[in-house]
Amino acid sequence: MKLNIISGNANIELSKQIVNKLGIELSRAKVGRFSDGEIEVKIVDNVRGSDCYIVQPTNYPVNENLMELLIIADALKRASAKKIIAVVPYYGYGRQDRKSEPRVPITARLVANLFATAGITRVVTMDLHAGQIQGFFDIPIDNLYTLPVILSYFKKKKLDDVVIVSPDSGGVERARSFAEHLNAGLAIADKRRPHPNEAAVMNIIGKVKNKTCIILDDLVDTAGTFTKVAEVIKAKGAKRVFAAASHGVLSGNAKQRIQDSCIEELVITDSIPLSKDEHVEKAVVLSIAPILAEAIIRISKDESISALFL
Repeated sequence: MKLNIISGNANIELSKQIVNKLGIELSRAKVGRFSDGEIEVKIVDNVRGSDCYIVQPTNYPVNENLMELLIIADALKRASAKKIIAVVPYYGYGRQDRKSEPRVPITARLVANLFATAGITRVVTMDLHAGQIQGFFDIPIDNLYTLPVILSYFKKKKLDDVVIVSPDSGGVERARSFAEHLNAGLAIADKRRPHPNEAAVMNIIGKVKNKTCIILDDLVDTAGTFTKVAEVIKAKGAKRVFAAASHGVLSGNAKQRIQDSCIEELVITDSIPLSKDEHVEKAVVLSIAPILAEAIIRISKDESISALFL
C-alpha cells in the first residue's frame, strides 16, 4: 500500500500527530508563496500510483487555506496520484448551506464542486454544520464525529445531575445523542439571530435549576451564543456551566468573551489550531488525530469505517 500524507499550512501540528499514529513520515511538499502572494506548490516526493491524503482544514484565513488545498490537489493529480483524499477536519463555508434569504449564494455547494474540479476523489471531514452538505458532493464523503473524544473527556470528569443544552433547535439531534451516551437530561435554548454572528436567547426549554449544564454545539465562532446561553441558564439556577464544540473557530473577541463568562471550561478539538499567542485559559483542546489516522488506514485498505461513526 503506497500511502502519502501531505500537509498544507492550515494545521501542520495535526498532520504531524496523524503520521505519528500511522508510523510514517509526512510526504515532502513545498507549500509557500510567490512574492506577489500567489500560492506556490511543489510535491517533492514521488506520488505516482499512490493514495494521497491532504490534511488541510479550511479555517481562517479560509480563502488562503481553501486555495492551498485545491492547488495541492491539482499538483497531485498532475503527478499521477492514484487517489486524492482531502482530510478536511473543519469544512469552511459550511454555514452557507441554503438560501436563507433572496439573492444569496449556497457557498457550501460551490466549495464541494471546487473539490471535485481540482481532482479530489474523496473527502474525509468531521461534524459538518449540517448533515445535508454531504449531498452537495458528487464524490464520496465521510462525515466523522468528534462525539467519542468529547464524550470520553466528560465521562472522566464524573459530573452529577448533568443536562446537555442545545443552543438552538438545529442542534437538538446532536445534543440528544450526547445526552443519551452520558445518561443526562436535555434542554434547548430558544434563540433568534437578528444579524449574522449575533444571537439573542429568548428562553430555555427544559430544567436547568441546580443542574450541571454542558452547552453543546458543532462550532464556537464569536462565542456570542455560548456566553449568552450560559448567562441565561446560570440566571435560571444552573449549578455549573461547561461548553463543548467540535470546532474552535474563536473569531473576533471570542476568547475574551469566554474568559469573562460564567463558563468553567470550553472543550474543543484540534480540528482548528490554537496558536501559542491565542492561549485561552478556560479552553481544553482534545486531539482528533487518532480518529483521522484510523479512518485513513481503513480507507486505504478498502475497509468499512462505519465503526467510527458511533
